[in-house]
Amino acid sequence: MTEQVVRIRTLQDIEEFEKTPLEKRFSERSTYEIIKNAAAKNGDKTAISFLPTGSVNDVPVEVTFNTLFARTNQTANLLNDLGVGDDASVSFLLPNLPETHFLIWGGEAAGIVNPINPLLEPHQIADIMIAANSKVLVALGPLPGTEIWSKAEAVKDMVPCLETVIQVLGPGDESKGILSYDKVIDKYPSDKLTSGREIKPDDIAAYFHTGGTTGAPKLAQHTHFGEVFEAWAMGHMMGTTSTDALICGLPLFHVNAVIVTGLAPFMFGASVVIPSPAGYRTPVVIQEFWKITERYKVTFFSAVPTIYSALLNVPIGDTDVSSLRNAICGAAPMPVEVIKAFEETSGVKIQEGYGLTEGTCASCVNPSQGERRTGSIGFRFPYQEMKAVKVDNNGDYLADCGIDEVGVISISGPNVFPGYKQEKHNQGIWVKEGWLNTGDLGRVDADGYFWLTGRAKDLIIRGGHNIDPAHIEETLHQHPAVELAAAVGKPDSYAGEIPVAYVSLKPGARTTTEELHKYAKENITERAAVPANIFLLDAMPVTAIGKIFKPTLRHYAIQQVFNEVLKPLADEEIDIKVEVNSHEVKGTLASIKVRGDLGKIETQIKKEIGIFAVPYEIIAG
Repeated sequence: MTEQVVRIRTLQDIEEFEKTPLEKRFSERSTYEIIKNAAAKNGDKTAISFLPTGSVNDVPVEVTFNTLFARTNQTANLLNDLGVGDDASVSFLLPNLPETHFLIWGGEAAGIVNPINPLLEPHQIADIMIAANSKVLVALGPLPGTEIWSKAEAVKDMVPCLETVIQVLGPGDESKGILSYDKVIDKYPSDKLTSGREIKPDDIAAYFHTGGTTGAPKLAQHTHFGEVFEAWAMGHMMGTTSTDALICGLPLFHVNAVIVTGLAPFMFGASVVIPSPAGYRTPVVIQEFWKITERYKVTFFSAVPTIYSALLNVPIGDTDVSSLRNAICGAAPMPVEVIKAFEETSGVKIQEGYGLTEGTCASCVNPSQGERRTGSIGFRFPYQEMKAVKVDNNGDYLADCGIDEVGVISISGPNVFPGYKQEKHNQGIWVKEGWLNTGDLGRVDADGYFWLTGRAKDLIIRGGHNIDPAHIEETLHQHPAVELAAAVGKPDSYAGEIPVAYVSLKPGARTTTEELHKYAKENITERAAVPANIFLLDAMPVTAIGKIFKPTLRHYAIQQVFNEVLKPLADEEIDIKVEVNSHEVKGTLASIKVRGDLGKIETQIKKEIGIFAVPYEIIAG
C-alpha cells in the first residue's frame, strides 16, 4: 500500500527522501494494483462524483472505490474477450464520464488503452487508431448535441485492424457489430481479471497521441510503472490525503486529467468531482465553479492559464471556498499578472508545474508546503532527475548548464517514456542515453527551482538575436484591458522574422491596437522585442484543454505578410488567396491560390514571397 504522504518544502527534503530506495516506497507496480488497493482500503467511500450538466444543483452520480474496481474488472474482461491484449489496443472517443475511467483502467488491465481527442476530424482519428493497432473502439452513443458517434461511424471503415465498436450510453446494434456497453458489461465478472494476466511494471499501459490538432500522430508509450510512479510522486508533491477532493475539468484524453485528477487521487484515497462531460468547456462549470468548490469541499484543482483568466471574471462573493488549498497550473507558462490577480481575488495559491506527455505527465511543481516562487515551475519530482544542458546543432549533449544558465531542459527517471510507438519519431529525442530532450528552454536557480525561459521552437530569431516571447507576453498581460496575449514571429525579408503579438481583451474592456503598441514600447525594455504589430482577436485559438495554440497564430502572421506583399498583383481579373497550414514534412506550408491568368504573375509571385523562409506552393484556380 502507499505510504503516508510526507512534507516536501525544499530540494533538501527531496534529496533526504531519496535516501530510501524507490522500490521500498510503495507496493503497486501497475495501475490495476492501484485501483485494487484503493478499493480494499476505501471500500464504500466515494471515488467519483459526476455532475451531469456541470451545475452545483445536479444530483451527482456517485461511484465508490468498490464500484470503480468492479467496473475496471468487468471492462477489462469485456475487452479481453474482444481481443485486446499486450500488443493490441482499445481506442476511445469519450467525454468526461465515470465510464471513461472504467475504460482507462480496464483498458490498461486488459492490454493497452489509446485515448483520442474527440474534437479531431475522422481521418485524424483513423490515423491514430491505425498507428495504435486498435482492435476495439469505444465511443459515446448518438446523443443530442455531440458529434462523437457520427465520427465513430465515419472511422469504422477507415481502420482495417478495427474489429468491434462499443457504444457508451447507446442502444448498440449487434447486427452491425456495435455493442452496447451498458447492456453487456454486467455479464462479466467484477471481482477479478478472468485472463489471469500478471501485469509487469514495464508493460505498455497506454498510447497517448501528441501530434496536436494537425500533422501525423506520434504515439507516446506509457508503461504501467511510469504511470504508477507519476501518480505517487504527484501525490507527495501535492500533499494528497484521503480527505481531499479534486475537480477534474480537463479532458480525460489528456494526461493531466488522467493522472493529476485521476490516478493520483485514487492512489491516495481522495475523491474526484467531474463537472459535466465537457468539463471546463461547459459555461455553467465556470460560472458555478466556486459554488461547486463549496458544496464538495474541493481542496485543489488543476487547470491551464486560460481557465484561470476566465475564473477571474466570476465573483466569489460570500461563497465559502476555505477548503481550497492550492490550484495547479500546467500545460503552458502562466502570466505573472494573472497569478497575482487570481491569488489576490481568491486567496488561493497557484502551484505552477511543468511536464509533458513523454514524461508521463508532470516532472516538477512548486511545493505545496514550501515557498512558491511566482513564475517558477518548482522542484523536480523525487527520484526523477532534471537539468538544463547545452547541446550541439544535432541536439547531442555537450555539458550541464551552470546555475541560472539557460539551456535545454532534460529529464531522466521512472516516468520518462520508453519512446514513441513509431520508431521514426524517436530520432533525436535523447540528449544522451536515458535523458529526454524536452524541447523546452530553462534554467535552475541556486535553490533548485526551475524556470522556463521559452520553447526552443517558440523562440523568435530576429537577425540572429534570440527573443523570448514570454517577455512580450508578460508585459502585455500587465495592461488592464488584456486577458490573453501571445507573441510569435512573422516573416521578415531582412531580419528573418520579427515579433508580433495577438491579444484578446477582458469582457467589457476597450482599448486599441495603437494604445497597446504604445504601452508595449514604453514597457518592454528590450527594443528588439517590441512587437512590430499587435492584433486584437475576439477569441484566442486554443487546444481542447485550453492552451493557446501558437501554430495557428504563426499561420495568421504568415498569411498577413503574404497578403500584404501580393495585394498589388491582384486586379479585377486576377484574385489571389493565401492559406497557411501545417504540413507533415515541411512543417508549415503557404498555399497561394490564383484565380485568373497565373502565367501572367507567377514569376512575380515567386519574386515577392521567395525572400521569406516559408515553404510555399502556387495553385491555379
